Amino acid sequence: MLAKFIREQRKKRSLTQEFLASALGVSRPTYLQIEQGGRDLTVTEARKLAEVFDISFESFLREKEGFKTIVKIGVGKKRVREAENEIRISIPQEKTDKFRQVLLYILKKVGGKPNVGMTVLYKLLYFIDFDYYEKYEDQLMGLVYLKNHRGPTPLLFENLIDNMVKNGEVEIIKSKFYQYPQTKYLVNPKVEPDLSILNGKEQEHIDWELQRLSDMTASQLSDLSHKDVPWVSAESSKPLDYESVFYRTPETSVREYGNTDED
Repeated sequence: MLAKFIREQRKKRSLTQEFLASALGVSRPTYLQIEQGGRDLTVTEARKLAEVFDISFESFLREKEGFKTIVKIGVGKKRVREAENEIRISIPQEKTDKFRQVLLYILKKVGGKPNVGMTVLYKLLYFIDFDYYEKYEDQLMGLVYLKNHRGPTPLLFENLIDNMVKNGEVEIIKSKFYQYPQTKYLVNPKVEPDLSILNGKEQEHIDWELQRLSDMTASQLSDLSHKDVPWVSAESSKPLDYESVFYRTPETSVREYGNTDED
């Protein structure tokens, strides 16, 4: 259990709850909820704790010590390679580029809608990826999504959006949607997505998802994702399994399965 692992790491390093609460920017009672398993971590908080404990983010998620993780975005289709006390993760450059262009396209199309903040954006990305996999048994972006208490969280998102902000492609706006705080991402009007990276079927699928989901609130999309088998079947703070889309209920399934019963 991640909460127990965090508590063990804190005590092992003789750190106080007040210190870690301050490091995360939360109150001590809130931090205490984390250690007791009553509150899930955000991705940012998980990264911060991994940094404080001086272990890799991947090892933190696996609740293990002693692994050094090197994340490298490079050319080619290298897979995960493991060596003694080392996990080397190579993210193909084409996946990052595709995610960047899809994200720009989504923000251009629906980012200006008042309901579309970070939480809605996370859910749109999730359903685009997992619905495409169910319909076509192939990956569109193929991002890694973690099970967060607010719903599926795309692991690559924060690093990419930070890079896009630095490059002047996107601006982050803090606002409110009704009484709720909201983080919005607005695209520089001079920036246009490169849709040549998508085939016709992929763009059609993205447009279909945006048409059916982009007017829903964060609460509505969270409720929908929380009913979806990939999220339900995953462990807290662990990656969601794409293969589990084939066990979806009719409420979230997007594929028409023919009758396989033999006569």
